[in-house]
Amino acid sequence: MIKGYMYILKCADESFYTGSTKNLDFRLRQHQAGEGANHTKKRLPVELVYFEEFMQIDFAFEREKQIQGWSRAKKKALIAGKLELLPKKS
Repeated sequence: MIKGYMYILKCADESFYTGSTKNLDFRLRQHQAGEGANHTKKRLPVELVYFEEFMQIDFAFEREKQIQGWSRAKKKALIAGKLELLPKKS
């Protein structure tokens, strides 16, 4: 089984980018070099602000899709580690 990571980047324009990967260090270098997603390419530099490690890349991908649907406020609460502030919806 291949481990996976779900990660959140904060871009230069203060937007968030959520992704998943098998190799977090390599993927971060890609983003910083402008070889990542279109969203981050146009908003360099980016900063890793949160990540979770999973036993399988599939789980990381599922978590990525879940968090992509979240509001900015909910993402900020997760990044800050203030899970009690996570809105129940959105």
